Amino acid sequence: MSIHTSLRRSVAPVALTAVALLTGSACGGSTGSTGSSAAGEDVKRALSGTVRVDGSSTVAPLTTAAAQLFQGENPQVKVTVGTSGTGGGFEKFCAGETDINDASRSIESDEKAACQKNNITYAQLQIANDGLSVVVNKDNDWVQCLTVAQLKKIWEPGSKVDNWNQVDSSFPDQQLELFGPGTDSGTFDYFTEKINGEEGASRTDYSPSEDDNVTVQGVSGSKGGMGYFGLSYFEENKDKLKVLKINGGDGCVEPTTKTVQNGTYKPLSRPLFIYPKGSSLDEAQVEGFVDFYVENNADIAKAAQFVPLNSQQESTLNKDWNKLKEQHQS
Repeated sequence: MSIHTSLRRSVAPVALTAVALLTGSACGGSTGSTGSSAAGEDVKRALSGTVRVDGSSTVAPLTTAAAQLFQGENPQVKVTVGTSGTGGGFEKFCAGETDINDASRSIESDEKAACQKNNITYAQLQIANDGLSVVVNKDNDWVQCLTVAQLKKIWEPGSKVDNWNQVDSSFPDQQLELFGPGTDSGTFDYFTEKINGEEGASRTDYSPSEDDNVTVQGVSGSKGGMGYFGLSYFEENKDKLKVLKINGGDGCVEPTTKTVQNGTYKPLSRPLFIYPKGSSLDEAQVEGFVDFYVENNADIAKAAQFVPLNSQQESTLNKDWNKLKEQHQS
């Protein structure tokens, strides 16, 4: 059964097939219940404790949506979702401080080494798709589309572009003010790699923040403002901002669910991940939460305004999650 209401608007429990087993009486003394009660159902109804999540601010709304639904059926479980950025999250994750890391890029070699040093095992689970959105002020009426080359001219290391007429001579004499994610953000890593050709290569004289809402406020408050973040943040703030089409070599394409999923929005379409820790599966509430997240990924992604996985990606997700559980059980 699908989720028929946006999780961003309502956190009321929703009747999903995957969570139907979680309803009913608490474990032990099943007054008021009907039919047989399997031991597995009793365990699910008895879930309690904390699930600690940190990492990407882009993935956080998706995980928060999953957590709200899960907690609606498991009121004794508390899922905490931090937003220290993908890199900051991996620091905590590989130090053993969290159960799951939200990530808007794949884990890097130094992070893998840190996890290995501390005997942290994990699985990389692609949970949804996203498209980075380049946004400008709502009153900006002179630009509809930018090329990758123009974006690089603006954002590359050492760039001195501070006026829109330096981007294109047809643009007005309007000060350009830049806002975006900080260096711990996976969004920063992905954007700089795809636009500037090297991860982490960026001009530094812009207003950075790990909180995408700060970028929304900055761009919406400056007529010449520009920023970038995940598609879902634009969808949430489309009344305040204008999204640009991007020409990645095949013409101007707007970021939408369709263009992100079919790969025509280039080069700023990307996968979104969660990294559950193997040893945390000893805690039933952690395994239960990830099971719920994986089983209902499509409905959660749609409700939280992200782009769902395609069939091949979903198959890989289930395979990778089952492999981690099997490895931990062995």
